[in-house]
Amino acid sequence: MAYAQRDQPEGVPPLELTGERTLPDVPEENYWYRRHLAVYEWIAERCEGLKVVDLACGEGYGSDLLATRAAEVIGVDANPEAHEHARLRYQRPNLRFQRTLVEEFDEQVDAVVFLQTIEHIHEPDRLLERIGSISRTAYISTPNRLTLAPPGADKSDNPWHLHEYDATEYRALMAAHFDHVELLGVLHARRLRLHELAIRLGWDRIHPAARLTKPFYDRFVPAISSKDFKLSRDDLDQALDFLAVCR
Repeated sequence: MAYAQRDQPEGVPPLELTGERTLPDVPEENYWYRRHLAVYEWIAERCEGLKVVDLACGEGYGSDLLATRAAEVIGVDANPEAHEHARLRYQRPNLRFQRTLVEEFDEQVDAVVFLQTIEHIHEPDRLLERIGSISRTAYISTPNRLTLAPPGADKSDNPWHLHEYDATEYRALMAAHFDHVELLGVLHARRLRLHELAIRLGWDRIHPAARLTKPFYDRFVPAISSKDFKLSRDDLDQALDFLAVCR
């Protein structure tokens, strides 16, 4: 079943959900969108007054959020449909979008934001070297293989991912290119944490038997917010995603 964005502003073409990037305005995608948004919000608080590039910005919602705090934001993506959508939808005096490969961006900036994309890159070391050469700080995130892939598997079945990392591998990848690396994990909080506990207590046996699955999740998933995730230095093996803060 194909999903596309709903209720877009006049003149803004909706994007279709392909699995390559997450999208706002798709109720069925809300969990993943809020999971990514929580990280953008955390980073935005640390970008006051800075010049920031959002590499692989996709739909553009993260670049727009960063621009509420940063002095200047450049959203970079090579996909023509995503670039056109972002350019038309998100318009601020301090925000612009550039269509190019992330490997080819070469402006000097204060901070690079590069979220949930390093796992797609054929030559991550080469790209990280470039990121270190154009910025003072880099915020780079990726999924945790231990919680995304089946136990013992090298990677999940996501066809867009070339390599997935555990915490040790990811820290080593970053440390090869940056002097200081702080690793944080994205974890469930609030209602998502309660949902985890309910599953441990047998919720997954109850809702199908009671025929509650669709009505419950039709309400639960759209209600998830970015506050239902937290960033922590603890329990990295249990993290959903890693955020490396690199200097």
